[in-house]
Amino acid sequence: MLLFLGLALAAPGGETHPMLPIGSPAPDFALPGVDGQMHRLADYAADTVLVIVFTCNHCPIAQQYEQRIQQLYDDYRGKGVAVVAIEPNAPDAIRIDELDSTDMSDTLAEMKLRVAYKHLTYPYLYDGATQAVARAYGPQATPHVFIFDRTRHLRYEGRIDNSYRIELVKTHDARDAIDALLAGRPIAVTHTGVFGCSTKWKEKEAERIDALKKLEAKPVSLELATAADLRALRANSGKKLMLVAIWNTHCARCVSQLKDWEDTYDMYSGRDFDLVTVATNPPEERAAVEQILRERHVSTRNLLLPSGDTASLARDFDPQWQPSAPYLALVRPNGTILHGLSGLDILELRRAILANIVWEYDGFGRYWRG
Repeated sequence: MLLFLGLALAAPGGETHPMLPIGSPAPDFALPGVDGQMHRLADYAADTVLVIVFTCNHCPIAQQYEQRIQQLYDDYRGKGVAVVAIEPNAPDAIRIDELDSTDMSDTLAEMKLRVAYKHLTYPYLYDGATQAVARAYGPQATPHVFIFDRTRHLRYEGRIDNSYRIELVKTHDARDAIDALLAGRPIAVTHTGVFGCSTKWKEKEAERIDALKKLEAKPVSLELATAADLRALRANSGKKLMLVAIWNTHCARCVSQLKDWEDTYDMYSGRDFDLVTVATNPPEERAAVEQILRERHVSTRNLLLPSGDTASLARDFDPQWQPSAPYLALVRPNGTILHGLSGLDILELRRAILANIVWEYDGFGRYWRG
């Protein structure tokens, strides 16, 4: 299994989960969709061509193909071609660090949120509960497309096109196969290698649990901050995008959000991202602060203000900060601050982070900025 950009480049024909061979009949399915309906193979019997794309929410390569799948759906829906997307991953088999390019995971509820966020209208079905359909078809990565003729025999499987970088696309493999079937011509290329994130099979649930145990075992510490520490946070002379989360144990909203902030850090810590929490409690309440941090396994850098004069200390960090909590700010490596985060829900906050991270390919960032 080759790796690039933290993703799996799937090789054809794995021993454990073999791919459906060319010429095979389409395995039956009955799966729930984001539209609240059950979708069955028989529902598409009237269509000349059936295109099944195994894809997901969390994979950055799959994200790059969402609009391409939408365009495929729009372009062919009036030509007797059904385009159906299926999410094959078992969410409980996805480690939190594998969510380093996403705002959410791959549950059916999260799929509904994604299609609303990105205005997707193609059928998007959930197979993560049993993976029975995925095991029958054998998708090696997301995305992986399977194209069936009128008799519902497999005539093409593989990639949608040759590059997730839209500007580098030179071959439109799935479209070529569809066009050939519609025209009654033989398909020139019936198999192409796929690329993206490897399918997350249920067998890997134990890996996710072990990873969570390791995170929960990390030590939790609390430092007494100084005005100089706050100025250093503000300057952010490092290379990482930094989320500064200012909170207080007497703020119920702050306490409820601590775990979300820590989960966000665990998701993106493998990228150029950092999290620092700053408690505004007076020093004599240090024990209460530490207790809450330990209960929520907040193992990032945690600071406690050295005095109750939060107003003057606030000015050392950011003149726009009024002494209230929670206060959230993204500090870029050049010291500029992105404000207005405190009222965002956790998904909106994560999207703001993903939009401001420096990516190895800017198309990943454009997905969140668009």
